[in-house]
Amino acid sequence: MSQETKSSPLKHVSHWKVYLVFLIVMFVFVLILALNFGYATIPFRDILQILAKNTPFVGDWLSPSGFSPTDEIIIMQLRLPRVLSGALVGASLATAGAIYQGIFRNPMADPYIIGSMSGASLGAALVLVLGIGVSLLGVNTLQVFAFLGSLATVLLVYTISKSGSRVPVTMLLLTGIAVTYFQSGIVTFLQTIAGDKVLHGLTFWLIGSLSSTEKWADVWSVFPFLILGFLVAYFYARDLNILALGEDQAQHLGVEIERVKKVLLVCATLMTAASVSISGLIGFVGLIIPHLTRLVVGPDHRILLPTSCIVGASYLMACDGIARVIMGSGEAPVGVITALAGGPFFIYLLRRKKRGYTM
Repeated sequence: MSQETKSSPLKHVSHWKVYLVFLIVMFVFVLILALNFGYATIPFRDILQILAKNTPFVGDWLSPSGFSPTDEIIIMQLRLPRVLSGALVGASLATAGAIYQGIFRNPMADPYIIGSMSGASLGAALVLVLGIGVSLLGVNTLQVFAFLGSLATVLLVYTISKSGSRVPVTMLLLTGIAVTYFQSGIVTFLQTIAGDKVLHGLTFWLIGSLSSTEKWADVWSVFPFLILGFLVAYFYARDLNILALGEDQAQHLGVEIERVKKVLLVCATLMTAASVSISGLIGFVGLIIPHLTRLVVGPDHRILLPTSCIVGASYLMACDGIARVIMGSGEAPVGVITALAGGPFFIYLLRRKKRGYTM
């Protein structure tokens, strides 16, 4: 009996390793498949050769005669930056969603919950409607304002919600909802006074799209925030697990609740702000993916965070691939695809798990 008890944690670790290996293989498969989607048809064999040729050390041993230079430019300078941008945005939103759900102990929490998305939309709307088109250090003004708008909104919500040295979760949620509605009203007003051309661009951004991410600068503008936010959040995975027991119980177990909430909110907000600054408001990723992974791997954030990250990346790459080909020569906003896929699937999850599950 004691031997079975000792072997139980090892079995869990073994299962986690199997899940992670499977998800990494799935991620690579979806990435290569997404590189094949597009107006120009490039065989998978050529895609693999192009990727191998441009891989450090490996490429020195390969001959470039197996594919055309044009195909290499399409893959390396157009499709790969966009696909990787989609992966980073999906990973960031899914990880942020898992963090928010852990902090608020609410499976309905996502990056929209405390105004991060609405702040980004307000910043983008101000840039588009007011016609601010300056480039700061190579970064478009729209991305800068969306990023700053997201951070400023979360800071405002946090400040308003603060009561003494504590920030009650319920107050944070209600304040976030109120600020979100207020900012949405301003964005709606800006839409009514915008010209047709500006309105089209703003609407496309508010729906969410990766059509403007076909450059490596977008990849590097999100990558540092994802890595930093994920590493810090993973360091607090144990605290997130304890918070699921309730704040009073967590405090008795030695968790510095307010400090943990503050650090994790900053991490989730930075990832969300960096993502939406290049992609617009892509919904359901931060809500659906943590749900799905939690049903499969359980509520332990030590495995939930990395699996949510990988599944989110794969999911958004797949959705963007569909968005690029579903209209033939045109392109649908990826936010439409995530909404059409995420809405019914979320209802299915709720119906399938009527009795709920552990956070």
